Amino acid sequence: MTIEQCYEALDGNYADVLGRLPSPQLVSRFVGKFPADPSFAELCAKMADGNRPEAFRAAHTLKGVCANLGFTRLMCSVSALTEALRPETDTIPETAVQLLPQVQADYDQTLAAIHAYLG
Repeated sequence: MTIEQCYEALDGNYADVLGRLPSPQLVSRFVGKFPADPSFAELCAKMADGNRPEAFRAAHTLKGVCANLGFTRLMCSVSALTEALRPETDTIPETAVQLLPQVQADYDQTLAAIHAYLG
């Protein structure tokens, strides 16, 4: 799989990412580092703990990483989750709990495409 095919699988726009990052090698390098990013695992752990502020922080971080790397599908689902977690409440809102499975599915699909690209 080429990097362009990887981005197609992610509903991403490779050309846009090249506009933000100065070289294809740098894009490839950051894409390759994404599976090691701890934001998703932290999001899941904080959701399970019921820690809304930390879950929000992890979701917001993951959203930013996805936006910068052009992982559009995952960025959209985690963006919805981020907004569900934004209100300052003592508990995780039920809407956030309901959105997490879609984020999980999109995250898994993102990792699958990246692993296919990396070979």
